[in-house]
Amino acid sequence: MSQVGAGEHSPEVRSAGISLTGAPLWLGLFAMTWIFSSYGRDFSKALDARWIMKYPAGWRLPFKRDISDAMKWLVEDASFGLFTFKEFTRGIAWLIELPYDFVRAAVIDGFVVGVGSEASQIAPSLSWIAIIAVVVAIGRVAKDWRLAALVGGCFLYLAVFGQWDSAMVTLASVLISVPIGVAGGLLLGIGAYRWPLFDRILRPILDLMQTVPVFAYLVPILFLFGFGPVSALVATIIYAMPPMVRVTTLALQGVPTEIREFGAMVGCTRRQMMWKVLVPAAAPSLMVGVNQVIMLSLNMVIIASMIGAGGLGFEVLSSLRRLDIGAGLEAGIAIVVMAIALDRLSQAFAVRPTPTHDEIESLQKAGLVKRHPWSSTVLAVALVTGLVGLMLPAAQSYPASLTLTTGPFWADLVEFINVNFFDQFEAAKTFMLTYLLLPVKRFLLGIPWPWGVAIITLAGWRFGGWRLALLAGGLTLFIAANGLWGKAMTTVYLCGVSVLLASLIGIPLGVLSAENERANRIVSAVIDTLQTLPSFVYLIPVVMLFRVGDFSAMIAVVLYALAPAVRYAAHGIRGIEPQLIEAGIVSGCTRWQLLRKIKLPLALPEILLGLNQTIMLALSMLVITALVGTRDLGQEVYIALTKADSGRGIIAGLSVAAIAIILDRILAASARNARARLGLET
Repeated sequence: MSQVGAGEHSPEVRSAGISLTGAPLWLGLFAMTWIFSSYGRDFSKALDARWIMKYPAGWRLPFKRDISDAMKWLVEDASFGLFTFKEFTRGIAWLIELPYDFVRAAVIDGFVVGVGSEASQIAPSLSWIAIIAVVVAIGRVAKDWRLAALVGGCFLYLAVFGQWDSAMVTLASVLISVPIGVAGGLLLGIGAYRWPLFDRILRPILDLMQTVPVFAYLVPILFLFGFGPVSALVATIIYAMPPMVRVTTLALQGVPTEIREFGAMVGCTRRQMMWKVLVPAAAPSLMVGVNQVIMLSLNMVIIASMIGAGGLGFEVLSSLRRLDIGAGLEAGIAIVVMAIALDRLSQAFAVRPTPTHDEIESLQKAGLVKRHPWSSTVLAVALVTGLVGLMLPAAQSYPASLTLTTGPFWADLVEFINVNFFDQFEAAKTFMLTYLLLPVKRFLLGIPWPWGVAIITLAGWRFGGWRLALLAGGLTLFIAANGLWGKAMTTVYLCGVSVLLASLIGIPLGVLSAENERANRIVSAVIDTLQTLPSFVYLIPVVMLFRVGDFSAMIAVVLYALAPAVRYAAHGIRGIEPQLIEAGIVSGCTRWQLLRKIKLPLALPEILLGLNQTIMLALSMLVITALVGTRDLGQEVYIALTKADSGRGIIAGLSVAAIAIILDRILAASARNARARLGLET
């Protein structure tokens, strides 16, 4: 049987490598690009054609001005008969503000009547003990006592280390944005599942929403809703909703046919089929979407501190601005702790088994307290601590005298590292700048924009045909025609170098994880931690150790974008059919030959998809690294945010999205081509 397997699969194994038929073409184009990059400015001066290097101002599209004028008209003059557009946005803000104020009063501010100096508190907020009891009970219900202890310990950490008030402001934002994001995503996903036309219309919108950088969301939201926590909530809801839409559609499509047929047999109406059959059957998959909404909401709430969200994000931002190393790291660790608690809870609910029919029946026969033991316990703790807190303030608010601080420790540690290892860090930084970052930057910034448009169009045609060529060329021309070619090339340079390093680190780690179970446990723990951290947190250590600049941005982006390269490489290696491995062994391949000639080529489609996701995360993080001094499209968005220039911010954000879409489509087409070449297409 082994010999037959070898005979059947060896031709496929031998052809599994990357096709090199186009290598001379790409080498020639690279050589021409290098010549244009090196001597393009000289050519343009000699020919008196400076437009070759810099897109002429007179040719630029007036989109920035038009968008700014349109936004101004919306806010100041637009009317829908009974109400103006401004009144419409203020109405939305009011609807969101009501539950937000209630939740914030419940967890931190307390319930008050009156305004200003005449305000008086009628009821306190939940005590810190009660809130910890709530999360412990949720952890126990979701899984077990280990999870309960973990999340309880995380929230106790927030109290002990003096981050409770800021953390509760952040938690209030998450508790409002997540239900709205989940409900909106669920309804849109159901609509996309029911009506194929709506799905086709919605899909490119979701693609755009997931590729537009986070800062770009803040610019129009700030202009339409003003500065404050409600604006931050609106931006958070919009940003966190797309994954829920996609997961809902996929989960409903994945419901087994037998379940659908059972619903039809018992006479379910269309509404009953959806809400009583399909949605409950898809619930485990839907919880994955809920997890994504929670983590994206936490990430965005932190970033939205720039437009008034407050909370832990504001603490990090203000610490970065003051270069307060200790306070910044302390607030950053608090964000990590909260992210870990929320992530573990949502993951536990995603895999929680559905109660059996007998369990449901026994609960229905029991009394109210027995049916809801944890809810009863939490309610009792809240009432007792609330009453005790009236006489003993320590039961209501964690005593300030008992708080600990790690700020001085972190400040001293960073100072020690900088003093004792400054030369080593500076040598590594100088080496990377001299031999990698600056040469790549000079090369890309020297490419004339017409040649860049032509190359991208050719790449689109080569990998995906004329449709992809038109899309890639049109989006590239859009960037140039808005006067952002230089900024875009800086973005591509930082993204390219970061993705290269993330791939050089991540792909070998993924292969090691797939080949070695012990290494897999260690690598998985590290990657899980990196994926849990909100993007803002990555800026703190790199700024403290390397100061601001492109090198610091690159380090932050590599850390943030590393996870997909590891996970997809490991998944690709594990997904290879055992028969193909057996064929290689029978053919006499060594372990190294198996990896190099069979496993890696066959895993290439998955590795390309991982590269795609790495690029998407890198572009997302690059916009945030504008805070550490990069001069790319992210800086354009950041400047537009500080100046409330909606046109400038939206065009810069769309340019980042254009880069992401171009790379996404080309890499996706490459992965399809690789799968077809390997005979893996279904």
